[in-house]
Amino acid sequence: MGAADVAAVADGVQAGDRRALARAITLVESTRDDHRRDAAAVLDIVLPRTGSAVRIGISGPPGVGKSTFIEAFGTSLTEAGNQVAVLAVDPSSARSGGSILGDKTRMERLARDPKAFIRPSPAGTELGGVARRTREALLLCEAAGFDVVIVETVGVGQSELAVADLVDVFVLLASPSGGDDLQGIKRGIMELADLVVVTKADGDLANAANHSAADLRRAIHLLRPKYDGIATETLLVSSTSGTGVAEVWEAVAAIHAHLQGSGQLQALRAGQAKAWLWDEIRSGLLERFQADHPRAEVDAVEAAVMSGEVAPGVAAQQLLRRVDG
Repeated sequence: MGAADVAAVADGVQAGDRRALARAITLVESTRDDHRRDAAAVLDIVLPRTGSAVRIGISGPPGVGKSTFIEAFGTSLTEAGNQVAVLAVDPSSARSGGSILGDKTRMERLARDPKAFIRPSPAGTELGGVARRTREALLLCEAAGFDVVIVETVGVGQSELAVADLVDVFVLLASPSGGDDLQGIKRGIMELADLVVVTKADGDLANAANHSAADLRRAIHLLRPKYDGIATETLLVSSTSGTGVAEVWEAVAAIHAHLQGSGQLQALRAGQAKAWLWDEIRSGLLERFQADHPRAEVDAVEAAVMSGEVAPGVAAQQLLRRVDG
């Protein structure tokens, strides 16, 4: 792309053009050097238009109903006049690297909403399923005028830790499974949560949902508060009927307003930007290292480590000495 094309994409993003936004996100997700340069140029142009959205992370174990909840939650927000973007990071096909769950299929109603934008992204090899370029996609969505950006994780491994470095408010979804569900939620993940939502709180599961919520409230009470002046709430929701969905947004908005008013939001985002910088440096150095070292040499060192002939630390130092020249 020439400078004029880059400017046209950036202008389209800032005008709220969905095609331009999709094209810009495709650029930031690409691994091609020329695409990365174009993506950086687009981001540099639109950066002054970013930062005004409420950034929400939503995670939870498989089967908790993340997509059903996000569709109900997002639709409620658009009906209230908000512009909502959903960046849903999917497990990837090992062969193609593409998204295999297809969030636009799972959120058909929200996908058709003119005030919503859904972007499924393959998780690829990134830690915990949070795509490396989700941060940049989030900024592009803000520049396009979306005032609420939701990042959905696959809910496995370290994905919750990764998404916490992207968002303002982290919402953890839990199933109405009583003590068994509580045992399945690690303390570290609970400590990340700004808000806990027990889903499927209707019909035959209503009583179980209430019991789960009570168990979670007791567990959260034992944890140190994540932010000054904010106590983590546990709410009940029925995504199918819509019961409790509005209350979730009220709680999220209250947390965000408190963080903004107390100066904690600015400090949080500053810390996230710093972490982002060093993530990019680490990733860039690894890419350059792999590009500069002959594949045969690296394979030989890997084989020696795997066979036990050389300790990993010693092997790493051998390869790194080549970087030093």
